Amino acid sequence: MSAEPDSNAAGAAAAPLDGRRRVRLCADDYGMAPGIDEAIRELISRGRLNATSVMVVAPSFQHQGAASLLTVTAVSNASVGLHLTLTAPFRPLTSFRPQHHGSFPKLADLMAMSLLRRLERPALAAEIAAQLQAFAMAFGRPPDFVDGHQHVQLLPQVRDEVLIAIKRLAPHAWLRQCGSPGRRGRWIATDRKALLLELLSAAVRKQARDLAVAVNPAFAGTYRFGSRADFAVLFPRFLKVMVTDGVIMCHPGFVDDELRRLDPLTDQREQEYRYFSGAAFLAALDVHGLSLT
Repeated sequence: MSAEPDSNAAGAAAAPLDGRRRVRLCADDYGMAPGIDEAIRELISRGRLNATSVMVVAPSFQHQGAASLLTVTAVSNASVGLHLTLTAPFRPLTSFRPQHHGSFPKLADLMAMSLLRRLERPALAAEIAAQLQAFAMAFGRPPDFVDGHQHVQLLPQVRDEVLIAIKRLAPHAWLRQCGSPGRRGRWIATDRKALLLELLSAAVRKQARDLAVAVNPAFAGTYRFGSRADFAVLFPRFLKVMVTDGVIMCHPGFVDDELRRLDPLTDQREQEYRYFSGAAFLAALDVHGLSLT
């Protein structure tokens, strides 16, 4: 997996026998709430997802949940990554600073400090290492990849320490970048969030290439979660920018009390779950010549 066709590449998966291009459909936030975990495991077991990233700092994450996920992924061969978390309302595993009432700072505050390069690098490095080590303890191995809750892995200073930590603690893992080099289209030009992610990802791709850390060659999946958008209409648009081993981010789940307590993205998760469970999803993959296997 590579941002560009150069030496910065991980072992790519074999092409499907029918000639379709393989993509990675990754469900974020495993571990955040039992309803999310149940939905993700079910979709993986049915071949409707082939990757998920785990939030090891979530209060409800337990080794039992890791064991259940391992049982499912052992059969499906789905990838499991670390969903690096550095924002409220979640609490750090270390004495990470700054904190907000015992939790990580809000995203806006973290972004401001990172852009001004005012994060404490030793504290940041310690927290990233602690989350990687917590993943390894729960799953018995390092993650297959690293991404970030609210895309924190792309931020200045954070990306520096993430890349160093991957080299040291997960040398075979790839890092999620959130742009589509060489395939810019209207979906970026009209989506401010996607444009910001592309700008941040350009720096990630360069640093990753310099350190020989693999990254994904393309990314899609962003939309305004609060807009009540029709996911069945949106998802095929994500497929249009996909190349082999590109990553599509998604957030399927069942709504429960723990999810309501921790995250504003609730009902939209069930809409995503219903779409991935249905026939329209498989038809969309076929139309675009894509496969999850």
